[in-house]
Amino acid sequence: GVAATADLAANERVEDLTSYVSKLPARDQKDLEAALGGGKIDGKQYIMPLVTTLNLLVYSGKDFEDAGLDPDAPPKTWEEVRTAAEKLTEREGGKITRSGLAMPSNPIAIQQSYATLLWSAGGEFLTPDNKKSALGSPQAAAALNYLTGLYQGPNAVDGTLGGKWKESPPDQRPVVTGKASMQLDAAGDIAEFQKAAKDRDLRVMPPPGFQGKPGRAFGGAANGLMINSDSGKKDAAWKFITHMLESSNSLKYAEALGVLPVRASAVDSPYISASPELRKAMQAMPSNHPNPNVVGWVQLRDAMGKSLESALHGKTPPADALKQAAAEMDKILASSG
Repeated sequence: GVAATADLAANERVEDLTSYVSKLPARDQKDLEAALGGGKIDGKQYIMPLVTTLNLLVYSGKDFEDAGLDPDAPPKTWEEVRTAAEKLTEREGGKITRSGLAMPSNPIAIQQSYATLLWSAGGEFLTPDNKKSALGSPQAAAALNYLTGLYQGPNAVDGTLGGKWKESPPDQRPVVTGKASMQLDAAGDIAEFQKAAKDRDLRVMPPPGFQGKPGRAFGGAANGLMINSDSGKKDAAWKFITHMLESSNSLKYAEALGVLPVRASAVDSPYISASPELRKAMQAMPSNHPNPNVVGWVQLRDAMGKSLESALHGKTPPADALKQAAAEMDKILASSG
C-alpha cells in the first residue's frame, strides 16, 4: 500500500525508482501514467503500483426505475445525487430501512468518503507546499456539510452510520442486499456485486462533481512494489517489477484478484471488455485522486478521521470538527519536518 511510502522514503528505507522508470519505453510510461502518480513523492517514484483502485457510486437500476428515475441517465452532480437519494430512501416509523445513498463511515473509510467529496468540490487536504492543513477552505466546509447532512435531520438518506459494511464480503454490501440504492465503493468489485445480486441491475456511475466542478474519485495506485534501499540486487529487483508489470502478467494479476488493472490499455482486454461496468470504471480512471504522499500521512489520516467521525455522529459541529482536524494535522506536519 502507498500510505506509508513517504515515511519509508524519508527514512531512506526504499529506493528512488525514477531513473528506472525513465528507461521504460515511452508507450509503457504512458500506459501506466494514471497509476504512477499515486506512488510519487516530490516528483520521484518510490512505489510501482501493481493494481489500481477507484471509489465510484454503485447503484441499482431496479431501484432507480421503481423510484421513477432513469437508470440510463444517472446523476451528474453531487447535488443531483442528493436529490435522487431522497427519492430512493425508504422509511418505516421514521427509521431508514433502505438508504438512498450509503457512504462508508468507519474510521479509515470516513476519510476516503470525505476525500471524494472534498476533491469534487475543488478542495485539498493540504496546502500546495504540503506544510499546513487546507481544511479551512470553503470547499472543505461544503464537503463536510454535505456528508453530515446525509445522516442528520428529517431528510437524512443514509442509515448506515458507523457500520463496517465496507469491510464485509461483496454479497453483504448494502446495495447488494437491497439495504441501499446507491453506495460509494471500490468499482473493481462490481462484477462480484452483480454476481451476488443478479436481480438488482447493479451499475457504476461516472464520478459526479459539485455544480460547476469536475468529478474526482478517491483512487489510483493500490498495492505495489518497492525496492529496499539496502538491497544488493536492485537491478534484479527491478527486473522482477517489470516482469510483473508486463501487459499479460499485469492483467492476469488484476483478474485473479478481481480488481482494476494498472495499465490503461487493459480497457480493451477480454477481462474488462466482458463487463460494461468494469469498462466504465477503467474509463473513469483519469479522474482518480490519491491521498497526499507526505511524511506522517497515516497519523494525519487517523487524526482527521476522528474529527470527521465526531461531526458525522453530531457530537461536534462540522466547522469545529474541521478546526480540530486542522490543528491536529498542523501539529503532525510540524513535528515531521
